Amino acid sequence: MLRDEVRVAFIGRTSTEEQQDPRQSLIRQLGNCKTAIPESWVVVAHFYDVESGRMELGSRGKKGNYEKFDIPIARDGGISDLLTEAASVNRRFDVVICESIARIARRAFEGISIERALEQVDVSLFAANEPIAITGSRAQRVLQRRINQGVAEYEVLNTLEQSWGGLCTHVREGWNIGKPCYGYRAKTYRHPNPAKAAKGLTKSRLEPDGVRGETVTQIAMWRFHEGLGYDTIAERLNVDPVKYPPPEPPNKTRARGAWGKTSVYEILRNPKYTGYQVYNRRARRSRSGSKINDPIKWVWSNEPVHEPLIAKPMYDELNARRAAKRGSRDGNAQSAHPAARRTNVLRGMVFCSCGRRMFGDAAHRYVYYKCWPRNNNRGRPDKYEGHPKTVYLREDALLAAITRFFADRVFGEQRRAILAADLAGADDTAHREHEAKRARLERALAEVDRQQQSLLVQARQGDPADPFTQALRGSYNDLAKDKKTKLAELAALDAEAGDGTAPPRPDEQALLDALPYLALNLAAAPHALLRDLFEATSLSLRLQGGGDTVAIEMRLPADDLPQIADTAERITETMASTHHAPDQRGSVDAVRAPGPTRLGSTRIPDPLRLSRFRRSA
Repeated sequence: MLRDEVRVAFIGRTSTEEQQDPRQSLIRQLGNCKTAIPESWVVVAHFYDVESGRMELGSRGKKGNYEKFDIPIARDGGISDLLTEAASVNRRFDVVICESIARIARRAFEGISIERALEQVDVSLFAANEPIAITGSRAQRVLQRRINQGVAEYEVLNTLEQSWGGLCTHVREGWNIGKPCYGYRAKTYRHPNPAKAAKGLTKSRLEPDGVRGETVTQIAMWRFHEGLGYDTIAERLNVDPVKYPPPEPPNKTRARGAWGKTSVYEILRNPKYTGYQVYNRRARRSRSGSKINDPIKWVWSNEPVHEPLIAKPMYDELNARRAAKRGSRDGNAQSAHPAARRTNVLRGMVFCSCGRRMFGDAAHRYVYYKCWPRNNNRGRPDKYEGHPKTVYLREDALLAAITRFFADRVFGEQRRAILAADLAGADDTAHREHEAKRARLERALAEVDRQQQSLLVQARQGDPADPFTQALRGSYNDLAKDKKTKLAELAALDAEAGDGTAPPRPDEQALLDALPYLALNLAAAPHALLRDLFEATSLSLRLQGGGDTVAIEMRLPADDLPQIADTAERITETMASTHHAPDQRGSVDAVRAPGPTRLGSTRIPDPLRLSRFRRSA
């Protein structure tokens, strides 16, 4: 083979066009291969690819549009075309040569697979940086080849690890990577490396983007305070696209010009809105960017680095609620499932003490809401350890308690007196501690502003080249970081204020006065009207852990008071001809488990003491 004429196929590869110049790289590779082969050998075919050497073999050689690179080498195909022709009886070549074994593949497994595939059809694979020998020790040649393949894989892994470390440091210091997410815009800074700054390179952080930033906050408020679904939020946003501008994808041709539930979902799940810089949420390289990585793999900045649009406690609470609400739809329309025959008036509003949403089930002429964790956690007993086999709550018992709640607390003549008595006996220690902490933070922020103003005055009066003036600039930046941290703490405190621990303010208590005095009998009211009332007031019922109490919670959104009053009046008018006095018993037996499966006797004492009145933002 060394003396006679041998037909040679050249195989080359260069990384993506962003990392290398494919034209120059392939010209160099072909030149080095021609120099290394014996004089009697002739290159008769050229195969090359412009792609990463870490791709799996089945995905290699499928890229097109090579004309844009203006490579002066006629291309006969890629690595897959080379292997196909090598297996043909009419192949045009006898051996294959590459500049180095790393050009075949960066991972040893793929490299050896290609080598073995050629070996099985009696085609030898040579490399220009290895001796081209036919005789001698084959073991020595294989050893050198395996060493080179190991070095190639080591080099790429080492480069990736160092690059990853640099990205993590970049993110932990609060710098942004890529296009800013909806609601933020990039604020550029001079590059901290003087050499790179001299070349005009910059770094960027995030800052709120006007009305888009306000839209993100509004989405979170709707989801947090009213419990709206993604579809419902998208519909609200689309009512006024000027006030709530829809997001624009990088590819303008894909722009819908409207909000969709996926856009709302992505915003509520993005942790960057909490003020932290976060990276590696998606497995972009290995899974086409569609897979969300486990949160333990996310890289977070050490502290909040930009203004939050969603408070961190609110974001955490929304994540916890999403798991509990998964699979539940907004509204009370009948399910599209072919087996559905009815819909329950309290669907999606009743929760077990374990946090799971209870589902409706009709049995023995009654409707029950039950929690049966074993049903959808088969094989995972840890998911329901210590939980009763099944928990049942009767719908008529719940409606009787809700009737008393609304009749006394919302539409009753003594509602203000009842609320005042509750507030007088309430323990407001947590609220007073909260207010004291907020006052301390506000004083600290005022002091930071005062110190920054003082430093600015001194800096303006000093020489910019003076070390003292330069030190003032560093002190100012330190104060700016401290201010961001305190602002984030203040936002977190404000979010905690919405968890029901703060007593209603006088203006919030006055919301009750906007409602009429009505005597309601909700237990016998039409379900459609009941559902309207319950959704308008964000009604929820939670079975208390380890006890026999159900907590009833509702809200009075200031903007929806007319709708609430109108719905209640329609219920009263509808039931006028068939009026039944509401159940006045002190407690209602809410548990009636059909058959042998039951959970003792859970009773609902008057739950009104657990009510909370909130004013929505």
